[in-house]
Amino acid sequence: MELRVSSRRIFRPLLALLLIGGAGVYSAAQAQTQPQAPDTMEQRVQGCTACHGSHGQGTDNDYFPRLAGKPAQYLYNQLENFRAGRRKYPPMNYLVTYLSDDYLRQIATYFSEQRPPYPTPAKPTVSNDVIARGKQIVLNGDQSKNIPACAACHGKALTGMEPAIPGLVGLHSDYISAQLGAWRSGTRHAIAPDCMHDIASRLTDADVTAVAAWLSTQPAPANPVPAPARSMKTPLACGSEPQ
Repeated sequence: MELRVSSRRIFRPLLALLLIGGAGVYSAAQAQTQPQAPDTMEQRVQGCTACHGSHGQGTDNDYFPRLAGKPAQYLYNQLENFRAGRRKYPPMNYLVTYLSDDYLRQIATYFSEQRPPYPTPAKPTVSNDVIARGKQIVLNGDQSKNIPACAACHGKALTGMEPAIPGLVGLHSDYISAQLGAWRSGTRHAIAPDCMHDIASRLTDADVTAVAAWLSTQPAPANPVPAPARSMKTPLACGSEPQ
């Protein structure tokens, strides 16, 4: 009896091992016969496009912004900020935690080269006075509060400037408002000197609403590419933008 039990104890693990091994061989053989997806950046960024659109054009979700066409260095900076925890959004923080600098740069470059159409601008949902206040701040700033014009850094066409200033057209009002609020509260950070925190801290709630509302109603220009590097002298130093 003891001999039989011992034999079974030996035989069963061997049988399981043979079955597992056979299954592994079968799976490997089956995998070899399946067509392999091309190893392209388009395939690699599927985790990004699920939220940001097939070509980074953004989606109807107000809080998933457009990535396409923004300067590569800006996109890289944001990926690195998520990885370092200077920007906090758990899915993004998790997604980039173990990605190398080189991989982040490849992702940033890919989306910077995409040129999908811009969405139709939103229709105003606030009063004309609010829209006028937003336009004033974006194009001319507010000297009484030491607030520079958004266009002084983001360009007259609001398409950003190489290498690291993003465009502001094609974004939802709620997203713009949320980001200004995050800069102002300090929950979003950048490399010092953190110019956006300084500027946002001078904006009132009404100013934030006005700026976000006006920007969201602006159409993209015919050639919505970022301005060349150093084509504008920015009014203050920003740690993420070379001077």
